[in-house]
Amino acid sequence: MSDSRTTAARSTGRRTTTKRHQPRNGRNGADRVERTRRAAASSTTSKKTGTSTRRADRATTAAARRMAAAPFIILLTIVVCLSLLGLTMVLSASSVTSLTETGSPWGEFTSQLMWLVIGTVVMAVGTFLDHNHLRRLTLPGLVLSLLLLIGVLIPGLGVSVNGAQRWIRLGPLQFQPSEMAKLALVLYASHVLAKSKTIDLRRSVKPIVVVLILFGALILLQPNLGTTIIIFSIGLAILFASGVRLWVLALLGSISVFGATMLAFFADYRRARLLAFMDPWADPLNQGWQTIQSLVSVANGGVTGVGIGASRGKYGFLPEAHNDFVFAVTAEEFGLVGAVVVVFGFVFFGLTSLVVARRADRFGALLVVGISTWILVQAFINIGAVLGVLPITGVPLPFMSAGGTSLVTTMAGIGVMLNVARSIR
Repeated sequence: MSDSRTTAARSTGRRTTTKRHQPRNGRNGADRVERTRRAAASSTTSKKTGTSTRRADRATTAAARRMAAAPFIILLTIVVCLSLLGLTMVLSASSVTSLTETGSPWGEFTSQLMWLVIGTVVMAVGTFLDHNHLRRLTLPGLVLSLLLLIGVLIPGLGVSVNGAQRWIRLGPLQFQPSEMAKLALVLYASHVLAKSKTIDLRRSVKPIVVVLILFGALILLQPNLGTTIIIFSIGLAILFASGVRLWVLALLGSISVFGATMLAFFADYRRARLLAFMDPWADPLNQGWQTIQSLVSVANGGVTGVGIGASRGKYGFLPEAHNDFVFAVTAEEFGLVGAVVVVFGFVFFGLTSLVVARRADRFGALLVVGISTWILVQAFINIGAVLGVLPITGVPLPFMSAGGTSLVTTMAGIGVMLNVARSIR
């Protein structure tokens, strides 16, 4: 009897215990379900957050790439626009003289188109060639340029045009070594000054000054004062950008200005040009003729121009209308509006070059400074002469004036700049 009670009590206890634990197990199960639901929700939120973060990162990266590519696109757009405008103006400005000399108005245009195609190919190669590889060409390019500048002065090898012996003729090919010397100087000076961050006057500045003197002396013997000024401007700009002390630059600049002033009065033809620039009406039919006719063409264009192809200066009034004075024909046919567009094109070119130089490596920055100085100083001298605010020196307008060597060399320099622009981050 007692065993039965004990067994019943145990059974009742087990049942009671089971009943007591059932609600607790239910709550634990509900808790586990809730935790699982929350974990799933948290995982979903994390996935969404991760996806949003990745999208934001991709958007930021894409925006950074677009910002890095902007200088490249701007430079390329400016060069293409100026080159195509120049090709159009060469056709317009040279049509009359080409018809008279060759029987076809397309003669000079065809030649310029050929050189533009060659220059474009050279620019494309330079764009995709790492600019750091150009260091290997520094010394060979420098030696070759010196030899060619010497070769210009050798009778029979150098060709004289309008009293200046600036060209070399090799069979049907005729080129101007002083244009190649600009690029060689940029490469050499940038290479020397980029080798170390500290500037040593004897190891860094002295070699560049020696090259400037050699190049300047050989180019002056051609004679070509305008290109000599550009050569010295390139050297001084690269020295300044590299961090050379200001007193050194001031000394070199003062010597350069003094030398250019003395040389301007040393030769009779330079002195005559300088006096004609100061007062072209003193000799309007001789020394002052180009300046006067250039100003007449610019004034004739007015605000909106006489229309493309309708220039009067190209009918024998304006000498070298398709070359040194192509800007005058542009101002005549497109007016003040067209002239301002061209000027602002060079201004934007300079500002974009500054952006590229600030973000590039040291060697690339010095390359950009040298090439942009070369193009901007040359444009300033040419446009200044056309407008009568500077003496005439025979310097072509970059991208626009007729001339194969100048165009191809300039496009090669642009290719180097575009490669530097592609490399910035």
